[in-house]
Amino acid sequence: MDPECIYLDYHATTPLDERVLAAMQPYFTEHFGNPASALHQYGWKAEAAVAAARRKVADLIGAHDPQEIVFTSGATESVNLALKGVALAKGRGHIITAQTEHSAVLDTCRWLERQGFAVTYLSVDEEGFISLDELERAIMPETILVSVMHANNEVGTIQDIAAIGAICRERGILYHTDATQAVGKIPFDVQACNVDLASFTAHKFYGPKGCGVLYIRKRFPRIPIEPLIHGGGHEFGYRSGTLNVPGIVGLAAALEIAIDEREKEAERLAAYRNYFWERLKELYPEATVNGPDLGRNVERRLPGNLNVSFPGIDAEILIGLLRGVAVSTVSACGSGEHRISHVLSAMGVGERRARSAIRIGIGRYTTSEEIEIALMRFRAAIEKASSRVIVSR
Repeated sequence: MDPECIYLDYHATTPLDERVLAAMQPYFTEHFGNPASALHQYGWKAEAAVAAARRKVADLIGAHDPQEIVFTSGATESVNLALKGVALAKGRGHIITAQTEHSAVLDTCRWLERQGFAVTYLSVDEEGFISLDELERAIMPETILVSVMHANNEVGTIQDIAAIGAICRERGILYHTDATQAVGKIPFDVQACNVDLASFTAHKFYGPKGCGVLYIRKRFPRIPIEPLIHGGGHEFGYRSGTLNVPGIVGLAAALEIAIDEREKEAERLAAYRNYFWERLKELYPEATVNGPDLGRNVERRLPGNLNVSFPGIDAEILIGLLRGVAVSTVSACGSGEHRISHVLSAMGVGERRARSAIRIGIGRYTTSEEIEIALMRFRAAIEKASSRVIVSR
């Protein structure tokens, strides 16, 4: 990693762990077969690797059956398959989600609205939490699916998905969670969390890009899913296409490492995050944390997440002055569109505070030395930004 640039954008993506790369390498060259080639050893080797990865992933997230694990190209595809797949199989109905979901969920729900489905978008409080009472009030006889993410990709809010799932289970409604930011970082078990469908992707926990998972509960209830990609009936008929064997092997290896090291890593990242915030507050006393409070609600925030507003300074100007530190404003999927974060807007923080917000993501390869260097660069950037015309919108 380039020592001249400090990477603090771990919510956008993570570097591939060398241990994961080592597990993947044989499947690029030596064991390169197609898992669907059932008549020779090249196919058998590849199929065995996929089957072993499927079992491992199932065990790591508490799934009852390896066939509940469907491999996809990433979390966006998984979300689309979950939401569109259920909706199209049902034919019509009502869906509930939250205003602060990732664009993969929100854009899919808007598409479903154009197809005639009704969608309710739950509000959130100033820390990004939905109200369970509002969720219960939103449920109708026509409700077929609830989709609320586990952990928010911008402000780190961890929803009580076990309680959400319990409400849905009691009402006979399917529950999907976008677990992209949660898996490998905080405890996640599909049984304990009462989820019927869950989406996540490898590159958020130091695995390869281009490989994700959709967990689909196989029984109690059995879930009808209409496939979106046809052509061969791969992945138990849910998702056709030649499997990405190196990616699947890498996903399973990365997930195992992340879960094995999770507790110690979470403690380290939280300590760095808290220290970083304390120093930023000294540098710019008007700075404000967005999302769960780092005191009373710290356990309900991702350990490596820090989202900070610098009122009076436009975030894009500050980032432009922040040489050698990789951070972001909104989600990576929305970057480059000079707009206010829909997450912060839903939380009611106000336009001035939203336009001054920066997302800082601390991760596995962040060191204490990098934290200190980054803080020095923040100091210099804040001083330059403060000397310019103050932006007030």
